[in-house]
Amino acid sequence: MPPSPALLTDRYELTMLAAALADGTADRDCVFEVFARRLPHGRRYGVLAGTGRLLDALADFRFGDEDLAALQEQGITDPALLAWLADFEFAGDVEGYAEGELYFPGSPVLAVRAPFGQAVLLETLVLSVLNHDSAIASAAARMVGAAGGRPCIEMGSRRTHEEAAVAAARAAWLVGFASTSNLAAGARYAVPTAGTSAHAFTLLHDDEAAAFRAQVDTLGTGTTLLVDTYDTMQGIRTAIEVAGTELGAVRLDSGDLGLLAVQARELLDSLGAHRTRVTVTSDLDEYAIAALAAAPVDGYGVGTSLVTGSGSPPPAWSTSWSSGTACRWPRPPRGSARWAGASPRCAGTTAPAPRPPRSSSRARSALRTVTAVWSCRWCRPACGSPTRTRRPGCAPRAGTTRRCGRRCPPRPGRCPAASRRSIRSTGDQGADRGGRAERLLRGRQPGRRRRRGRRAGDHGARRAGARARGVRARRGHP
Repeated sequence: MPPSPALLTDRYELTMLAAALADGTADRDCVFEVFARRLPHGRRYGVLAGTGRLLDALADFRFGDEDLAALQEQGITDPALLAWLADFEFAGDVEGYAEGELYFPGSPVLAVRAPFGQAVLLETLVLSVLNHDSAIASAAARMVGAAGGRPCIEMGSRRTHEEAAVAAARAAWLVGFASTSNLAAGARYAVPTAGTSAHAFTLLHDDEAAAFRAQVDTLGTGTTLLVDTYDTMQGIRTAIEVAGTELGAVRLDSGDLGLLAVQARELLDSLGAHRTRVTVTSDLDEYAIAALAAAPVDGYGVGTSLVTGSGSPPPAWSTSWSSGTACRWPRPPRGSARWAGASPRCAGTTAPAPRPPRSSSRARSALRTVTAVWSCRWCRPACGSPTRTRRPGCAPRAGTTRRCGRRCPPRPGRCPAASRRSIRSTGDQGADRGGRAERLLRGRQPGRRRRRGRRAGDHGARRAGARARGVRARRGHP
């Protein structure tokens, strides 16, 4: 049985709780929302996981005698706080997305409605579980999509913490992985388990045939034989000789997997083993799986990349307050991501609903149409648009048609202020930054004039030439 999750929190949750108990605000009802601030680079969506594990941990969230003694050893000795924790039992409501649902930045995936004192203790546990499991599920979903219907096996237990391996196997299975190699995940969550042998088993025997024979005698002909310990093609021939053409599968764990899969399939077909599958492993991720889409591969085994989130850190989960109900109590400004700070739900108040928050400059620009805007202070006043407008304005030269449908009147002289203003999306801004970086690498700095400097060798040559001319002049030579 796993240990109690009561101490899986940060100390500052208890310090806030102690202060709230002292001033009488710990019993105010609050609504807390969990959301992702942003996604890892290159991701367009995330997959939620961990809600089931969180609810199981919430049922066991109690402070026993050992937990309270551990708190006292760490200097938490407030009598009122310890007495409150001894009687703690969560009595709030939790609602949110189902596991396996997609989420996007800013979407509230979980809401907790409870008094402040109860809800604040859950912050660290909630974020920890959702951070880890959602990172695994998001990476696993990308791998399942790249596999195109071919089964994937989770086998990353030895690449992460022992308890994290169990949670990773569960999250991968939720989004479509066929099985796992972790027996604890099979025992706790009924995830199908699978596994055969490693290279050490083959090296244990005198030759490859003896190792294959021992495995087939124990597990039957439907097992999967690892054939790349010595020579891959010879290993396939030996496997068919031992197990026959009804062999379940062969596994490739090294080398050029795409080329070896083609050669293995051709060799198996030539030997009459048309039903024998080809399974590949060896540091696969969603990109490697997609690269093997055209290869005759029947299954994938994924380990390191899966349990580490495929190289991407977990999403930046945070907590904040929902809009809630009107309340006479002051509420912190919207926009700052905090767990504690929900507006109390006070019965009997008649205060008007809070005014919606002002959006940031980035949010305001995102609401506008993503389009290029030509603006010119010479011809813009003619169409009646304000000076600092970002709506489609005039064309850059007089006499041409504006975006508003009118034509710019002729103006004396050349228009020096014609400029292109663009309301760009995030991707466009990134492309602009990339272009500026490329220009800087090539020595072309935008908005600056290139200085024609000479290298140190050039200055040395000039000084040497001046000295030579001075010597010739002193000797009387022209």
